Amino acid sequence: MKPNIINQKVTFNTSPEILYNMLMQEKKHEAFTGAEAKISYRVGGEFSVWDGYITGKNILLEKGKMIVQEWWCGDLPDGHNTTVTFSFSVIKNNKTQLAFTQTNVPPDQYDALSKGWIDFYWNPMKQYLDAL
Repeated sequence: MKPNIINQKVTFNTSPEILYNMLMQEKKHEAFTGAEAKISYRVGGEFSVWDGYITGKNILLEKGKMIVQEWWCGDLPDGHNTTVTFSFSVIKNNKTQLAFTQTNVPPDQYDALSKGWIDFYWNPMKQYLDAL
């Protein structure tokens, strides 16, 4: 059986604050995904990204440091939510390491969700930053 926790680490050539804002500010999120985003800036607030394909609620927000959210998406069984955590830390040469965790992942969705983060978040975020 596959694990139900996705752990990924990605290095970006930018600051933690810029990465945080890319994930939490609607216009920046839309810029790297190419899809509509509605995002609350408060704990307990809701969000909808990827034209409503992903929805959820903010659990913990520490600007430039950490985002914890409950996520629901169209590929998950009805009523099944996962928890995602984005943690940002500065590493050498003014780079940021994003440590990502997604828990409560259905085993049959593990591979698709793992690849999805790379294809639909990390790579587009890097391309967006390279274009700045």
